[in-house]
Amino acid sequence: MMAAALGPPEVIAQLENAAKVLMAPPSMVNNEQRQHAEHIFLSFRKSKSPFAVCKHILETSKVDYVLFQAATAIMEAVVREWILLEKGSIESLRTFLLTYVLQRPNLQKYVREQILLAVAVIVKRGSLDKSIDCKSIFHEVSQLISSGNPTVQTLACSILTALLSEFSSSSKTSNIGLSMEFHGNCKRVFQEEDLRQIFMLTVEVLQEFSRRENLNAQMSSVFQRYLALANQVLSWNFLPPNYILLTTAHYIAMFESSQNVLLKPTESWREALLDGRVMELFFTVHRKIREDSDMAQDSLQCLAQLASLHGPVFPDEGSQVDYLAHFIEGLLNTINGIEIEDSEAVGISSIISNLITVFPRNVLTAIPSELFSSFVNCLTHLTCSFGRSAALEEVLDKDDMVYMEAYDKLLESWLTLVQDDKHFHKGFFTQHAVQVFNSYIQCHLAAPDGTRNLTANGVASREEEEISELQEDDRDQFSDQLASVGMLGRIAAEHCIPLLTSLLEERVTRLHGQLQRHQQQLLASPGSSTIDNKTLDDLYEDIHWLILVTGYLLADDTQGETPLIPPEIMEYSIKHSSEVDINTTLQILGSPGEKASSIPGYNRTDSVIRLLSAVLRVSEVESRAIRADLTHLLSPQMGKDIVWFLKRWAKTYLLVDEKLYDQISLPFSTAFGADTEGSQWIIGYLLQKVISNLSVWSSEQDLANDTVQLLVTLVERRERANLVIQCENWWNLAKQFASRSPPLNFLSSPVQRTLMKALVLGGFAHMDTETKQQYWTEVLQPLQQRFLRVINQENFQQMCQQEEVKQEITATLEALCGIAEATQIDNVAILFNFLMDFLTNCIGLMEVYKNTPETVNLIIEVFVEVAHKQICYLGESKAMNLYEACLTLLQVYSKNNLGRQRIDVTAEEEQYQDLLLIMELLTNLLSKEFIDFSDTDEVFRGHEPGQAANRSVSAADVVLYGVNLILPLMSQDLLKFPTLCNQYYKLITFICEIFPEKIPQLPEDLFKSLMYSLELGMTSMSSEVCQLCLEALTPLAEQCAKAQETDSPLFLATRHFLKLVFDMLVLQKHNTEMTTAAGEAFYTLVCLHQAEYSELVETLLSSQQDPVIYQRLADAFNKLTASSTPPALDRKQKMAFLKSLEEFMANVGGLLCVK
Repeated sequence: MMAAALGPPEVIAQLENAAKVLMAPPSMVNNEQRQHAEHIFLSFRKSKSPFAVCKHILETSKVDYVLFQAATAIMEAVVREWILLEKGSIESLRTFLLTYVLQRPNLQKYVREQILLAVAVIVKRGSLDKSIDCKSIFHEVSQLISSGNPTVQTLACSILTALLSEFSSSSKTSNIGLSMEFHGNCKRVFQEEDLRQIFMLTVEVLQEFSRRENLNAQMSSVFQRYLALANQVLSWNFLPPNYILLTTAHYIAMFESSQNVLLKPTESWREALLDGRVMELFFTVHRKIREDSDMAQDSLQCLAQLASLHGPVFPDEGSQVDYLAHFIEGLLNTINGIEIEDSEAVGISSIISNLITVFPRNVLTAIPSELFSSFVNCLTHLTCSFGRSAALEEVLDKDDMVYMEAYDKLLESWLTLVQDDKHFHKGFFTQHAVQVFNSYIQCHLAAPDGTRNLTANGVASREEEEISELQEDDRDQFSDQLASVGMLGRIAAEHCIPLLTSLLEERVTRLHGQLQRHQQQLLASPGSSTIDNKTLDDLYEDIHWLILVTGYLLADDTQGETPLIPPEIMEYSIKHSSEVDINTTLQILGSPGEKASSIPGYNRTDSVIRLLSAVLRVSEVESRAIRADLTHLLSPQMGKDIVWFLKRWAKTYLLVDEKLYDQISLPFSTAFGADTEGSQWIIGYLLQKVISNLSVWSSEQDLANDTVQLLVTLVERRERANLVIQCENWWNLAKQFASRSPPLNFLSSPVQRTLMKALVLGGFAHMDTETKQQYWTEVLQPLQQRFLRVINQENFQQMCQQEEVKQEITATLEALCGIAEATQIDNVAILFNFLMDFLTNCIGLMEVYKNTPETVNLIIEVFVEVAHKQICYLGESKAMNLYEACLTLLQVYSKNNLGRQRIDVTAEEEQYQDLLLIMELLTNLLSKEFIDFSDTDEVFRGHEPGQAANRSVSAADVVLYGVNLILPLMSQDLLKFPTLCNQYYKLITFICEIFPEKIPQLPEDLFKSLMYSLELGMTSMSSEVCQLCLEALTPLAEQCAKAQETDSPLFLATRHFLKLVFDMLVLQKHNTEMTTAAGEAFYTLVCLHQAEYSELVETLLSSQQDPVIYQRLADAFNKLTASSTPPALDRKQKMAFLKSLEEFMANVGGLLCVK
């Protein structure tokens, strides 16, 4: 094109001018000039056979950017015109490029890399038809290496690196327009021979360098390049050997550069990697360069890769044992007796973690026992040492927490080891667990018992710590660490439980003493405030960590399932129960106001219960300080820790269900089993704590929230709730909350919502009818009365924006959400009827508050919660009531939002909260179609005010009305918000799956926008969204087949989707998880549009120039539909088709996807 029209000098002049424009600062050139310059380069790179011009440019131009573009043009043209080029001219081009780089050591790095990339691409393309052999290149490279000249050696390394990147077929590979299958085949051939050759060359260089005594800067730089190259080879993502058919999944995984690839080479690598000298070399190299943090990263990464060696490279278990033993010896020799550098911590922990997780446990236990115990001792020593350094990083608030990361890795390795009782006898790790546990506790306690806040030289660190609002709570931030330490504490319960008890008891005594002293000071001289906060702060921080560790040691975090007492704790208590005096134990538990050691016989108590009572003693000191008006001296953090612990403990231990255990500890069942005084006492105590906290700490939102969560735990299980309602306090709390009197009315909205949920759950405990009636009268009736009183005032419209009126309305709406959240199958009848009365009034409020978005959102949220929690239990007539209410709500919303433009694209997602809530509401209503526990209103017997007379609002009506509302508002800009986008697509997929027959009835513009949404979701959204859209297509196509209207808009739309899905499956890289959804949609669409499908196949085949590929594709397509000719909507045929599709994808999936 351009090169043909002009002579080389003119071309160079034109390109150099264009480069000037592109490199100029934005202020000097306008957009048009820049685009023109880009166009010049693009058309130059597309010109036919630009080789002569490019050579001329490389030899004469002085502009780096032009040289770079010339190299790119050669690379692209070689691949494009490969079939037309003579083998000799390709070979001479490659030689020219290599020589060019060799002769110009001062080339800009990016130009040199691009030219070498062109060489690598030529070699890769040539490896396919065997026209170019890597052997000759390796011969040239090894000559360059042996030259001894650092510049030349660096160049050799660059050549090897370029080959490696190109053949790795990863995200680093150039886009040269060849099929995935081609890239995969090249990679396989390369990894067997050439990659190993590169590794051997690299090892030779490293050996040579490791023998030298002192390296100058230039030598070091070469050494570092080859070390990085070795790391690249050892991190190679090996494809399975040739006899395994590559699936699309392999191709996709190949191009997604995954972190942490484990080393799984093929058998041919056995000699290279199992040679002990290779492993020793990498240890030697590391010892030599460990002071240099950059190089140490690479050498440790190489060792971590060698530590993950597995797969067919080992002929048998014996060779694995030898390799592992040899490796551990090398590791111990390297790290024993040295001061570990900061930059080594993460690398060393990765090595250990790989050894423990990759090598099978029976291999680990087969190494010589002395060696294994040295290894575990070393692991113990490192864990304690990294833990101390991690605690220091925490104090100094470092940005780069290397020790923290290393410590976490080692703790995970411990978990892997200690949870395996098949290979290690009980007690095998107890001593090590004690050491790790002790060191953790020590790092988190203040001096003199611990080292918290002491800097490396033992000096106390900076004073006041500013805790930022955004900081995560320790119990969440360090949950993994605490879970590991808790697990180690259980392994060594004999040591750890008494240790925690004595540390906590001692601090309770000190805290009590400190607070008493302050009180006396205040009484003596009320105005003076010489309070030594340092001592108190240290005590609070100590108690904070001790309670967290205790919580994680005694109980597990379980989401959703019934938490069980950990077996180690149960066994420990049972083992010692014969030495325990039950009465003394109960006395220690039941008298948190007294020192444990003041109770006669206190040493004959159950240790687990004594540890619990130590936390109750902390709680008691807090309660007494509050009663003595010392609240200002207390720590809200400690208050949070106490209720967090009590909730976690109560979930697991309180009213323990003996049926879940083979054996149960007698002290446990006596102290907090069913029908015991102990459990009644504890429930009373905990309830008192909750009430006290809610009145004293109402302004501390997190603490109040943890407190109401404890309350929910007390009532969510019926057995516990039965005891709760026997406490007079509970009734007082209910009355106080219902009357909205202070201080409960100061609690934040989420806390009030949860409190309401708890009060409702409590109402379903076992009571006689009269008591129950009285309870509801006290809890729910006031809510209704106050609400009606407010909204039925004559001048409500004028008063509605007054602060106290708004507060009343908000509090009621929050309470309604809380009531809905308390729904269970056995209370839904009462709650639904109660809530329904409110829902109609809420719709009226939508009118009043139409310009107050937060109130509107809260009203919609009430509907969302009711639908979410109750719809699945409602029978037909009740569901109808709810559908009608929802429809009216949507109509009012629609009227108030008509013509309201959402123009502000920059607005935050919160501004679209109403849309999100409405979509959530519609999705919840749809869920009834596939989760339905109702028994034709059986649940509502006796609550039924007469059957619904011939009304019929279906879920479909409400949902489609809602969609009519939402679709026009969902612009492409709004879909950029992930939550909105996912909720929107979830909703439209649901609709297509549940009511496909309603889709063709949509008004034309809505139908179009729904179809457009589906296309957008398939082509330019996340893979989850794409999958949802594919799942929506199948029912739509089936609907079309049923209706048999070949001119309907839906029929035409599905024809368009056939091409989209065909292209997705056959021509594009797609996520393999989507193959099933895409395959099902594809089959249904093929059934519907058989002629169009044949056309698509014909077009694709006719575009293939290579006869071999043409034949392979034709055969594959024939085979694909062989089992279903003609295709029909029949489940058996569909399954057969999906099976054939898997084979089809494996055979030709890599042929047509191009990179």
